[in-house]
Amino acid sequence: MRKLLYILSLGFLCFTCNDGDIITFELDFDNTFKTCGDIVFYKTKADPAESLSIQISDLTIEQILAVGSENTITINKTINGTSNRFTYRTYKSLPSESELFCNDVPSSNLDILTSDESTSGNVTITTILTEDDNDGIPAQLEDVNGNGDLNDDDTDSDGVPNYLDQDDDGDNIYTSAENPNYTTADGLSNAQDTDGDGTPDYLDMDDDGDGVKTRDEENVSQDKNPLNDILDPNVGPDYLNPAINSSVPATGYRSHTIKQTFEISILVENIAFPSLSQTKLDFGFLNDGSITSGSRNPVTIFVN
Repeated sequence: MRKLLYILSLGFLCFTCNDGDIITFELDFDNTFKTCGDIVFYKTKADPAESLSIQISDLTIEQILAVGSENTITINKTINGTSNRFTYRTYKSLPSESELFCNDVPSSNLDILTSDESTSGNVTITTILTEDDNDGIPAQLEDVNGNGDLNDDDTDSDGVPNYLDQDDDGDNIYTSAENPNYTTADGLSNAQDTDGDGTPDYLDMDDDGDGVKTRDEENVSQDKNPLNDILDPNVGPDYLNPAINSSVPATGYRSHTIKQTFEISILVENIAFPSLSQTKLDFGFLNDGSITSGSRNPVTIFVN
């Protein structure tokens, strides 16, 4: 299948006309590009009708997203004019994106006016993965021991560090539902602390201080969600009612989901177009949430 990478931005281009004059103009693309098909990244402009494309062989989206332990990956490809190609084109009128990029066989009605191709160059594709538990608390504030290492802060010892853990204290009440009340101005100083023991509820395994772990106060329905166990409606959930301390032990943790954001950027260097003067291009970033946004479900260790 045709594999194309399409650029976001380009500086100044120079064309040699038949009479020997040099015409210089600027292509004004924004700093994001789209994608469709198996692996087609592209950038176009309607006025004037233009496209910039890089065809890269033997490359898949899965390879581009395959970040390592450092949550980043860099892929380098060489433009060779055959399997890896970089082309700039203008059109009489801009064809649809599906005609240009999303079909295995291009349309025969593209109305191409000019086509210029680089004879060399280096393509660098960089992917950076950022993960977050989306619990309403900035990751840097989940460094409980204050040593600068977010990965050794695991309040519930479930194997997932707090900054990636939807339920930091493992009480089966998601952190976001325990009212950490974070604000830019006050930080976490107004976090809810039901029993007043100095430990905010989102880090407290026994929120009401009645001697029974919050996750074990499932007196009504044993569904790993103490929020809906209410014996006294006038007070609220049993895990926040110190007058109720009966215990129904939980059998596991609620499911966890970690939000993922992939930042994919492309840079082309050492370009050698026969009639273009620019040698370096910053493509910008991929704008496609179906690829750059995702999630994963970590394996947790239940601690009784």
